[in-house]
Amino acid sequence: MPETGPLPSLTGSPGPTDAMLLRQVLERRPEALAELYDRHAPALLALARRILNGAPESEEILQEVFLHVWNNAARYDAGRSSVSTWLVLITRSRAIDRLRSRKVVERVHEAAHQEDGAGHASPEGVESVFFRERRQRVKSELEKLPPEQKQVLEMAFYEGLSQSEIADRAGLPLGTVKTRTLLAMKKLRGALRSDIRELL
Repeated sequence: MPETGPLPSLTGSPGPTDAMLLRQVLERRPEALAELYDRHAPALLALARRILNGAPESEEILQEVFLHVWNNAARYDAGRSSVSTWLVLITRSRAIDRLRSRKVVERVHEAAHQEDGAGHASPEGVESVFFRERRQRVKSELEKLPPEQKQVLEMAFYEGLSQSEIADRAGLPLGTVKTRTLLAMKKLRGALRSDIRELL
C-alpha cells in the first residue's frame, strides 16, 4: 500500500477539500486537523461565544470540538451534512450543554441566596436579556424568514429547546412548531450547506 503523500499546497493549486482533510485526520495526520482548525475555528468560536454570551469557556468549547473531531472523525456522514455543518452542530451541542450546566449552577446559587435572605436578580429578567442579545446578533439569513418561522428556529438553535419545549413556550400546537421548523430549514438549507459562515 503506497504511503500517503503530504497535504496539497495551498499556493498554486487548489488545496484539499474539508472532506479530504477529514479522511486524512482518520489517518492520524495532525497537519490535516490543523488545516481544518485554521479554516473553521473563527466561525465556530463566534458561535460558541454567541451561545455562551461571550464567556471565556468558549475557547474551551473550541478545543473540545477539535479533540472530538480527532477522536471521532469516522462518525462523520457525508450523506447527512457538509463537514462545516457537522462542525457547527458539534460546537452548538457542546456550547448548549455548557450553558445548561451553568444555569443549573446559577439556580443553586440563587436558591442559596434566597435561604440567606440576600437579594438576587430575577431569573426571568436574566433570561429575557439573554434572549434579546441573541436575537440582535442574528444575521441576514434568519432575518429573511417570516417572523413565525424565525422564532421557532432561534428557540431551537440558540436556546437548545426541543420542539415540545418550543410549543409550550410559544403556546403553539406541536404540529405547528414542526411545520414552521421544517419550512424554515428548507429555506436555509442552501445557505447552510454552501457557506455556513454566512449564518454566523
